[in-house]
Amino acid sequence: MKTVSLREVAGLVNGTVEGLAGEHASDIQITGVNTLSAAGDGEISFLSNKRYRDDLPDTGAAAVLLAEHDVVPDHCGVIRVADPYLSFAILQRFFNPQAISSGHRHTSAAIDESAVLADDVDVAANAVIGSGVHIGAASIIGPGCVIESGVRIGKGCLLHANAVVRQGCVLGNDIVLQPGAVIGSDGFGYAWSGSQHLKIPQVGRVVLEDDVEIGANTCIDRGAIGDTVIERGVKLDNQIQVAHNVRIGAYTVMASQVGVSGSTIIGKGCQFGGQVGLAGHLIVGDGVKLAAKSGVMSDLDAGGIYAGAPAMPHRLWLKVSAVMLKLPEIWKNQRK
Repeated sequence: MKTVSLREVAGLVNGTVEGLAGEHASDIQITGVNTLSAAGDGEISFLSNKRYRDDLPDTGAAAVLLAEHDVVPDHCGVIRVADPYLSFAILQRFFNPQAISSGHRHTSAAIDESAVLADDVDVAANAVIGSGVHIGAASIIGPGCVIESGVRIGKGCLLHANAVVRQGCVLGNDIVLQPGAVIGSDGFGYAWSGSQHLKIPQVGRVVLEDDVEIGANTCIDRGAIGDTVIERGVKLDNQIQVAHNVRIGAYTVMASQVGVSGSTIIGKGCQFGGQVGLAGHLIVGDGVKLAAKSGVMSDLDAGGIYAGAPAMPHRLWLKVSAVMLKLPEIWKNQRK
């Protein structure tokens, strides 16, 4: 268990110790992070959402991360920071670092003799690594993972249990695949012959750039021709479907159950709520925000905030929703 002083914690988050704690910041020891309501001795907490402000007076935390405008409680230490949630994330990473690989290879793992693995790569039980695979230093391959032939995986990657990376796909550095993620599944491509659906071979790849995380049971289809590309820093939640030849711009985030149809291009820094659906061959501009359950059927301009199905500017959607709630009354008056 890591233990650091409150003064050292302040240094980690570029914060300032305030109140009585400032006099004893080197003596107050912190062992972890917890919520305001659950934190106890030796733990630090944070206030980033006003919904939890009422928990602050009674928190058992040894100290709390607070923004500039928040009132300092008189019963615990305080570290004043610019962004309590970001500071919380930094401390969580400090107290709970990613596992470090040691080069252990389980005897039940099947590793093709032509595969090239850095010396410190871990391979867990029942993993399968195909021919011509390259895996960079400090990467960890979890139990039951399948990495097909010709795959290239960079440094510092973490593949959790039962993740699958199919033939020829490319993963950059610091990639995280949560359990059951599938990279490079066949795209949904068929042509109707008049009597049957003829499967179109999907011969492209999936390319994940650096610092991408793919959620549990999320599937990213390989390109039919050319590549499906997930750019640097993208974070995809669980149970998302990304179809063939999609491109998702850098630092875009998507909540669970989003579906993106084929050949759609999504800009950089977008934010999608849960269960958003996008038709194929669309262009979504940089910085677009989509509310949960939005249905996108046409191109969207950069920087816009949209909601509804079909997706429309958020302010218009609020007006439409207000009218919908009044429809029974309107219909009643119309009948009269």
